[in-house]
Amino acid sequence: MHSEIAAGGIYGLLSRRRGHVFEESQIAGTTIFVVKAYLPVNEPFDFTADLRPNIGGQALSQCVFDHWQVLPGDPLDAGTKPNRAVIETRKRKGLKESVSTLDNYLDKLVDQLETRQTKSIFPSV
Repeated sequence: MHSEIAAGGIYGLLSRRRGHVFEESQIAGTTIFVVKAYLPVNEPFDFTADLRPNIGGQALSQCVFDHWQVLPGDPLDAGTKPNRAVIETRKRKGLKESVSTLDNYLDKLVDQLETRQTKSIFPSV
């Protein structure tokens, strides 16, 4: 919810965070507007903190999860939005930025399968 005066700051912040307004309505008899917008899931962090200085405390925000949407592009291609999302997530979780290739895991899987097959052929007595 926001007053008519705060609209520019709200729309500017939503735009900078790749948001998309899908509904705006005015509460009858007031100068208060309700704006509904979609924000990418990694953008709402600190949204309220960024909103205050942009609109001088004339708006309230509430974030609610609505839906999933696939990011276009390959997360393994450097510089794509999915790649940046993967890198940011891995950093936040304390993992290496680079994503391991499938070859990293295949040897381990093959070894485990061979071990299981050997155990089933020659069960321990």
